[in-house]
Amino acid sequence: MMPYTSPVPYNEKRIHAAAVYCSDGRVGEHFDDFLQNGLCLPRYDRVALPGGPARLAEFEKPSIEKQAVLAELKFLVDAHELNRVILIQHENCAFYKHHLNLAGDALRPRQADDLNIAARTITEAIGLKQIEAYHAKPTPEGMTFTPVELD
Repeated sequence: MMPYTSPVPYNEKRIHAAAVYCSDGRVGEHFDDFLQNGLCLPRYDRVALPGGPARLAEFEKPSIEKQAVLAELKFLVDAHELNRVILIQHENCAFYKHHLNLAGDALRPRQADDLNIAARTITEAIGLKQIEAYHAKPTPEGMTFTPVELD
């Protein structure tokens, strides 16, 4: 393969925010659009992994340890001087279906609980307090992002 050069100009200015979300390829462009255009966060730091914020909640048999995710997020907060974290869950997440056997109407309340647990975990472990949470749902128009109230 030949080298590829992206025509997008490099901008080294940081915006001091990170997003933690699911790595599901079906929703990546929607998440980028929401974060960059809906929340005006260009060049945000990304922590994308199956289940996203669910990895910071409590599960019996996680395939990725919560402490490892926290360590990576803490590194970004410290090294990039972050002061804001956005947590996003999405409808029909395979992590919940395969790990917890949850889908349909039972899924969204569990995701809201997990977003609250993730926010508390980040605050307690890292000290960061500016945390926002959203739920993404496919619609005929694209993807709708609804704020989730945190405790």
